[in-house]
Amino acid sequence: MNPLSFDASAVPSVRRAYASEIRLALLQLWRTPAFAIPTLLFPLAFYGLFGLLLPAPEAGAEVARYLLASYGAFGVIGPALFGFGVGMAMERQMGWLALKQVSPLPMGAYFAGKLAGALVFGLAVVVGLGLMAAGFGGVVLAPGQWLLLAGVLVLGSLPFCAMGLWVATLVDARAAVAVVNLIYLPMSVLSGLWFPIHFFPEAMQALALLLPAYHLGELALGVVGARQPDVASSVVVLAAYGLLFLALAARANAGRAD
Repeated sequence: MNPLSFDASAVPSVRRAYASEIRLALLQLWRTPAFAIPTLLFPLAFYGLFGLLLPAPEAGAEVARYLLASYGAFGVIGPALFGFGVGMAMERQMGWLALKQVSPLPMGAYFAGKLAGALVFGLAVVVGLGLMAAGFGGVVLAPGQWLLLAGVLVLGSLPFCAMGLWVATLVDARAAVAVVNLIYLPMSVLSGLWFPIHFFPEAMQALALLLPAYHLGELALGVVGARQPDVASSVVVLAAYGLLFLALAARANAGRAD
């Protein structure tokens, strides 16, 4: 066979490998209560408490709309960090990742499965928050705004997938849980995803501008009309963080292989 020839029959096999790995990754996450339950319920519980129950009635709809965007950002970051950072670290420690690397499975299919899991669970969080906001918070958005909000939040979680991937290359499974929590919760609070940053001291407000979660929150707040962000700057910052963490993960993985 000519080594430069293209075997068209291999395309369906590759496609099936990707589809199968994505399906298995989603089933694995769904059947892992330690991942699925906190990922889906924590953002909804926080939103129900701070966005629906505690605000004064006269400010209820405005607060619910604001926190729909900020807790939406908080909610999609969780699956991205934990799905990659903890999930991959566990599979590497148990030897599953090494087994997949020596199997005929394209490694791209493995990463596609991880990515699909993070995005699907992130979308589920956004849908749940939207239903709560519309049903109990009096939040009214145009259909296009709902779709744009979901798209911004889900696609905006990609840099945090890269961040989780980097964590997975550095530490083992037990340490990964602690490291991800040490990143996720402080970053969310300092970025203004739980409370607006104007309540913070000036130094903390300046720090928030450097964090990727802040820029994802700003984009989401812009969609719901609660902010007028510099969209281009926030997109550039998120893209730069994504590329940075991908480069760090590749470097760490190369060092581990050596």
